[in-house]
Amino acid sequence: MALRLYDTKTATVRDFVPLEPGRVSLYYCGATVQGRPHVGHVRSAVAFDLLVRWLEHSGFAVTSVRNVTDIDDKILEKAAVSFAADFAGGDDGADPAGEPWFALAHRFEQAFHAAYDALGVRRPTYEPRATGHMTEMFALIERLIEAGHAYPAEDGSGDVYFDVRSWPAYGELTRQALEDMQDAPDADPRGKRDPRDFALWKGHKEGEPETAAWDSPWGRGRPGWHLECSAMSTKYLGSTFDIHGGGLDLRFPHHENELAQSSAAGDGFARHWLHNGMVTYEGEKMSKSVGNTISPDEMLAAARPTAVRYFLGQAQYRSPLDYRPGALQEAEAAVERIETFAARAVETLGEDAVAAAAQQVPAEFAAAMDDDLNVPAALAALHETVRAGNTALDEGAADVAAARAAAVRTMVSVLGLDDVPEAGSGAASAEHAALAALVDGLLAERAEAKAEKDFARADAIRDRLAAAGVMIEDSREGSRWSLPKEARRG
Repeated sequence: MALRLYDTKTATVRDFVPLEPGRVSLYYCGATVQGRPHVGHVRSAVAFDLLVRWLEHSGFAVTSVRNVTDIDDKILEKAAVSFAADFAGGDDGADPAGEPWFALAHRFEQAFHAAYDALGVRRPTYEPRATGHMTEMFALIERLIEAGHAYPAEDGSGDVYFDVRSWPAYGELTRQALEDMQDAPDADPRGKRDPRDFALWKGHKEGEPETAAWDSPWGRGRPGWHLECSAMSTKYLGSTFDIHGGGLDLRFPHHENELAQSSAAGDGFARHWLHNGMVTYEGEKMSKSVGNTISPDEMLAAARPTAVRYFLGQAQYRSPLDYRPGALQEAEAAVERIETFAARAVETLGEDAVAAAAQQVPAEFAAAMDDDLNVPAALAALHETVRAGNTALDEGAADVAAARAAAVRTMVSVLGLDDVPEAGSGAASAEHAALAALVDGLLAERAEAKAEKDFARADAIRDRLAAAGVMIEDSREGSRWSLPKEARRG
């Protein structure tokens, strides 16, 4: 059975045929580093990590790109208050102008990496930052202006907009008519020909940091969000590539606008669009105001990282993933059943016997993964193999048991359950990785509390870390943590 994937653009499950035989090019949207990662971010990262692992297991060489949006309106807004709040107590070095936006972006980028690493999400082939690709963005804007699909604002703002009415196919990804679309809220509409025109370039405005502006043919400013991804994806993957992915919430306006500007510039762009579903809490949308949220840090505090990864990846990627109390404990139990059989097989048969068996996945597992990454069916095949392997061990059927153990080992590898730090090279390194993920998350939460002037919560987090023996050092670049030498492990 050939791999079949749902394509958002055509709204069909269709055969996946790569542009180049044996090779796959994949771009999926990463973090806008304005705050610490939420569960939706890590669910998306796990989903695309599973896709890459299955493609590689199927014999493809994969070039993957996951961007970092490190310049954005929200980053500037949060940076303007967070540093001043960090040092509101009058510490030496306080800067009333706020934390440098690039320091805030870097701090939260590290928090995302910590969460990804704690869950065994492998780094992509390339992870470009938006701020490093201005030249490519200038070139794309110029192509669009020359083709009559973009225009500089006539109000002297320095903004440049994409002319949505100039591109008849606009709306094809989400199958919307232009008249039904909401206005683009990304820039002052007074300089636009149509309120739905979106910003390619934003002229520098009074009060914005000078460091957040670059010289361009249209004046100093910074790029629009949608432009960044079009420029970076085609730089690393070419004008036409295989797969573009991201969370379901990015279909409009982000991916719709990416597709329009790239196509209007003459690029073939993505041949297949994949979007993962959202995470809900007992069937309801997660919301801070309702109080029904759970963060990756809370998940990692409640269960082993392997169990958290199992939970985040267990639903079919397009489906909602519903969290409820007890879900992580169920995932923990499922992981333990797999690990118990794997350990029993090695203890009974020996590592050499298991390693020598054919490292193949069952046909049911392969068929499930080829069927639009049907992970629930793939997990059913995995657990059925565990049951069959235990039966074979009970009956003394060594060859059968070894074959089942080898198959389980391969399926676990495809699912990334053996690539979580706790399953790596020793307990000490696993413990440190888990500790780093938790502490980095708490530090990000502390910074957010200070930005919101909730100093009681910020102090409580600091005290909680201090009670656990974690030392905190604040500086202009953010907060760093360390352990006393006597508490460190090798």
